[in-house]
Amino acid sequence: MKVREALQQRKSVRAFLKKDVEAEKIHSILAAASHAPSGVNTQPWQVAVVSGKKKQQLQQQIETVFRDGVKGKADYPYYPQEWIEPYKSRRIACGVQMYSTLKIERGDKQRQMDQWAANFRAFDAPVMLLFFMDAGMQTGSYMDYGMFMQSVMLAAVEQGLATCPQASLADYPELIKTVLDYPQESILICGMALGYEDKEALVNSYRTPREDVESFTRYFK
Repeated sequence: MKVREALQQRKSVRAFLKKDVEAEKIHSILAAASHAPSGVNTQPWQVAVVSGKKKQQLQQQIETVFRDGVKGKADYPYYPQEWIEPYKSRRIACGVQMYSTLKIERGDKQRQMDQWAANFRAFDAPVMLLFFMDAGMQTGSYMDYGMFMQSVMLAAVEQGLATCPQASLADYPELIKTVLDYPQESILICGMALGYEDKEALVNSYRTPREDVESFTRYFK
């Protein structure tokens, strides 16, 4: 598979087959991603691979506090406090595209909550990846982590697997660190669903658009 093909095939998948992911495939993906670059070779990534009973335990606890109305607070601000254009419009269009595909009406708060709660189950994928980093690391390590996670997702495509990177899985860091026995002072970057795509699921039928290269690129000679 060519790199371009993997880049174009990768998408955020939100429905998975009830099929276990082979341990050797997970190891192969992480081994490939470990070659991602990092400043002065710090390799700041720490990965928790959560599946089986432990995943059931963790996701049940997260979903319970979410449905109880407990507002999560991630270890760092992922999104801007005030949205400006063109990002505001892109964000709205992204949400509208998913909810319109699923035919979830604006006033249907229960279905909206149910759909959001699926985030905390990693969309029922068999594997939930959680990405941690030592507290002392700085902004450059977030850049390193982005390259590492992209490498994970591309390696997953090569293995015939699907992913969905999830900022939402970092909304309850204290709970997650307690369940998985990670230091509370560590940084929970985000999570990722990993599994085999359910290609018949309606939620997987749409693709978000991408801007033309000309819209974000300037050439200097």
